[in-house]
Amino acid sequence: MGAIVPWLTFVAVLAAVLGGLTWLAARVRRSGVGRDIMGPVDLIYRPDTYRIHQEIRVQEDRSVAMPSPGDPLH
Repeated sequence: MGAIVPWLTFVAVLAAVLGGLTWLAARVRRSGVGRDIMGPVDLIYRPDTYRIHQEIRVQEDRSVAMPSPGDPLH
């Protein structure tokens, strides 16, 4: 019984760390922070990718959200 407790503690800590990283990854994807962080790296090492991300950002700024089918008409 005494040898099981450290292993269970290790598994619990590992699960908590992996769960926290999964939550953080989902939050970063939703908020779009990854583009801001990787922007300088893309500019240095992959300039074509940087330009593509800039074009995508411009298109996102231009796009207008379509109303859902249940939304009232204005």
